[in-house]
Amino acid sequence: MENLWRAATRQDPNPEDYEGVDFWTNPERAGWLTKQGDYIKTWRRRWFVLKRGKLLWFKDPGSVTRTSAPRGVVSVDLCLTVKGAEDIVKKPFAFELSTRDSTMYFVADTGKDREDWINSIGRSIVQHSRSVTDSEVIDYDSKT
Repeated sequence: MENLWRAATRQDPNPEDYEGVDFWTNPERAGWLTKQGDYIKTWRRRWFVLKRGKLLWFKDPGSVTRTSAPRGVVSVDLCLTVKGAEDIVKKPFAFELSTRDSTMYFVADTGKDREDWINSIGRSIVQHSRSVTDSEVIDYDSKT
């Protein structure tokens, strides 16, 4: 039933949106998040992968393969902000990801997971921003 709904509402992402991103191997970050639906505002637990400026989500980790298609994808270069949203959605460990056109809401399992996702997505936004050149990117993970 859900697949019929997704097809009818054209929610499946365009393969061009993640072309050239080998999301099935060595992600920058991967893990469970609960995401609020775009049209029907229910909350669903999904497996998320952040890689090469794309945030992709899948039904579960087993559905992340070379031949699979994500259930959704967001290009982080279109994102303006990523920040906590516990007060807005009234859920602990919530955060939001905003583009010029929309705001998506997520809930992490712990406060640490929320902060890790916010930091990883924020770093990816900076790295893939058109206003930052490769020579200006700082690898914060390698700093001691």
